[in-house]
Amino acid sequence: MSDAIKHECGIALIRLLKPLSYYQEKYGTPYYGINKLYLLMEKQHNRGQDGAGIATIKFDVKPGHRYISRYRAMGSTAVADIFEYVQKKFAAVNKAYPEESKDTQWLKDNVSFTGEVLLGHLRYGTHGKNSIESCHPFLRQNNWMTRNLVVAGNFNMTNVDELLQQLYDLGQHPKEQADTITVLEKIGHFLDDENQELFDQFKEEGYSNIEISAQIGKNLDVAKILTRSAKTWDGGYTIAGIFGHGDAFVMRDPAGIRPAFYYQDDEILVVASERPVIQTAFNVPLNTVKEIKPGYALIAKKDGTVTEEMFRQPAEQKSCSFERIYFSRGSDADIYKERKALGQLLCPQILQAINKNINNTVFSFIPNTAEVSYYGVMEGINQYVRDFQKNALLNRNDKISDGELEGILNLHPRFEKLNVKDAKLRTFITQDADRQDMVQHVYDTTYGIVKDHEDTIVAIDDSIVRGTTLKQSILTILDRLNPKKIVIVSSAPQIRYPDCYGIDMSRMGEFVAFEAAISLLKQKGMSHIIEEVYQKCLASITKPKDEVENYVKAIYEPFTDEEISKEIAAIVRPHDLKAGLEVIFQTLDNLHVACPNHKGDWYFSGDYPTPGGNKVVNKAFMNWMEGKNVRAYFSS
Repeated sequence: MSDAIKHECGIALIRLLKPLSYYQEKYGTPYYGINKLYLLMEKQHNRGQDGAGIATIKFDVKPGHRYISRYRAMGSTAVADIFEYVQKKFAAVNKAYPEESKDTQWLKDNVSFTGEVLLGHLRYGTHGKNSIESCHPFLRQNNWMTRNLVVAGNFNMTNVDELLQQLYDLGQHPKEQADTITVLEKIGHFLDDENQELFDQFKEEGYSNIEISAQIGKNLDVAKILTRSAKTWDGGYTIAGIFGHGDAFVMRDPAGIRPAFYYQDDEILVVASERPVIQTAFNVPLNTVKEIKPGYALIAKKDGTVTEEMFRQPAEQKSCSFERIYFSRGSDADIYKERKALGQLLCPQILQAINKNINNTVFSFIPNTAEVSYYGVMEGINQYVRDFQKNALLNRNDKISDGELEGILNLHPRFEKLNVKDAKLRTFITQDADRQDMVQHVYDTTYGIVKDHEDTIVAIDDSIVRGTTLKQSILTILDRLNPKKIVIVSSAPQIRYPDCYGIDMSRMGEFVAFEAAISLLKQKGMSHIIEEVYQKCLASITKPKDEVENYVKAIYEPFTDEEISKEIAAIVRPHDLKAGLEVIFQTLDNLHVACPNHKGDWYFSGDYPTPGGNKVVNKAFMNWMEGKNVRAYFSS
């Protein structure tokens, strides 16, 4: 993505199903769990670079001894910083107690981060608050072991204000307006309820208080707690949690918006946000890694029993298609194929844009994340050339001349790497004019490939959000190669609406497609539509969320996709660009062909998978009309 956006978060949960001594004997280390957690988190570094955190829980620790350990860090090196901190602790122990450190029970009794349940989180902040307090995992602590709660997740709730009110009505006083707090306190409240109900039950049956604690741990109904907690949640979420005594869970929203995968054998249960990281970290085949079903929670009881239980009725599955286009690692087998398909499906539009003039076209890609889609374009264009050659040679009645034959056989597309991002260059200069000049040099370009004023450059991007990088950098750089025309191709459709389920795309003014539609409305004397939409959004504030529609769709309705694409080209075109310019976007239909199992497309179509999404898009439009540069929802 040439326009960098923050997005998503990553989780990793490990439940060791054998005693620590088993891993030391088989793998030669008592730190097997923490080492694997590091791998899972490092392999998901793409999912969060604002901060990270880990937490572990030990089983059956004597009273007065610590059984929950947590450490969090900020910044893009947070994962490395966390595990360096942990490894230094281990190294110090091994040096000071060389004999004792060979005893896994001694390690568990005396050294932190040696527990049976391990939870990791990578954070991309979407709230504007970047502090250590914003980093997961979050703790809700209590002297009763079974009332302790550790939570981390990849989620945004659209109805935080409603959820906060419910907490107020319960008599609670949350310390801030954030979805992480509401989730933590919601689960915590019903965890307390379940504890109290079981305490009363076992007290009546004559158990002592000490005996009751053990009985509560055995009999906690995790699915019941999650069902009661999530009853009114509206959002996209994968949430992992651990109770103090050792029960653990990972729950996924009813529409399956956020991803969650797991693997289990007799030694381990592991959950992560992405499938290939599990395959890599544990060297397991593709078909052994499963997806947690929407509306279900994967629950690991302290006794080692693992079940997948429904906590809310699943809705129509609307898994995030942006996971496939951009966010998730392209090493996933299915994602790789889907990204190639996205590129291949664009070929008819590309061929039309270049008038099928293969000889005078150079194909390339812009950010590295577009590389796989580019391979799809390569396959599609190569197939077109093969078909052209076959038809030219076989489907003709007259004799072909030597010159014509040579021309047909020598037809071959030119696929080149024209742009390389200079990772060392930082645009730290604050003066606008100077900074603008520096931005134009973020990408290096390859000279001597494009024929002056003859060739068209076709550059593949995976998606276009704001278009600022195109305007300020990429187009100017490509223009220095003196092409006749530049065609920018987005493997994603036009991004028209905000996301409210995890991606940091929350303001209407950030979308160049929205800017283009507004511009067209004004040009064509239809500005009244803007005001009409605003009034409908205002009127919807007091409506129940189930009755609210996405009124912002009316902004785009008067225009075809092609008209908006043409206006986008006009907006992103630098004033001094010499080459012709065309911008092409993927169609919604082809997106669904390429990614048939991930139909969440609300940022393109405006069809939100939960009622809260419609309220968010309308609020985002009102914020834009009122000049408020704020998000339309609370988040972590």
